Amino acid sequence: MTQNQPPQNAQPPQPAPLPGVDRIIAVGAGKGGVGKSTVAVNLAVGLARAGAKVGLLDGDIYGPSFPTMLGLHGQPPKARGNVLLPFETHGLKAMTLGALVEEEKPLIWRGPMAHGAFRQIAMQTEWGELDYLIIDLPPGTGDVPLTMSQLLPLTGAVVVCTPQKVAQDDARRAVRMFQTLGIEVLGVVENMSYFIGDDGKEYDIFGKGGAQIMASQMDIPFLGTLPINTALRHNCDAGDPTANFTTQGQLADEFNALTQSFTTRVDDFLAAGGAQQPTISVT
Repeated sequence: MTQNQPPQNAQPPQPAPLPGVDRIIAVGAGKGGVGKSTVAVNLAVGLARAGAKVGLLDGDIYGPSFPTMLGLHGQPPKARGNVLLPFETHGLKAMTLGALVEEEKPLIWRGPMAHGAFRQIAMQTEWGELDYLIIDLPPGTGDVPLTMSQLLPLTGAVVVCTPQKVAQDDARRAVRMFQTLGIEVLGVVENMSYFIGDDGKEYDIFGKGGAQIMASQMDIPFLGTLPINTALRHNCDAGDPTANFTTQGQLADEFNALTQSFTTRVDDFLAAGGAQQPTISVT
């Protein structure tokens, strides 16, 4: 064998599963109810408003919330042959299983069915050219994150946590899950960090700063905080996340700061060597 010949047992390079997608980011949490979908949606909107081409995948198979948060109710899905065409809204391309099944229908599925559903909406959607694909994961450390790590070459993950200790306990498990799967944890977002009352005072209902302390203890970056805010709840329920950025005030400032912090972290990580597709062995 000459020096220029590859080894006989060398594997040919595998084609990229989503060839037009540059950076794939998972948004996860150790438990439900911490605002993971809120962070995923608004991070995607912030990136799009900054000029990026962004896709948003609702990987929360059992509790898809994007139809409400993006205002997709009543919009039928479209396809070209066996390829799904993403919804285009708020400057994003989005796909959610919630738009493909009957409203209020419970998805009483075992793991292999959830695996197949995630694979279909991820791999059979016509994403086109994207700078970012943001994936909203279900809470916990179950089937879908494992499926995702096997299917897609992730750039990294963002973990969402509220400040209190009980949420930190589960967020730590989410961090360790990503690390076990060989996925870079790009940072932690502290949601519901504080509340500003009608009197203008700031109230730390859940103990502001808890998630930041956790990130420091685990030696992972802290990306920023988001407040408890009535306008945020209203805009997400109304399917208008863009309004979180267009209204002057602290909410828009926090989301813009989070978007900037995230893009800086991703750029620094990739400049330092980037991510490799994790190798998973399942027995």
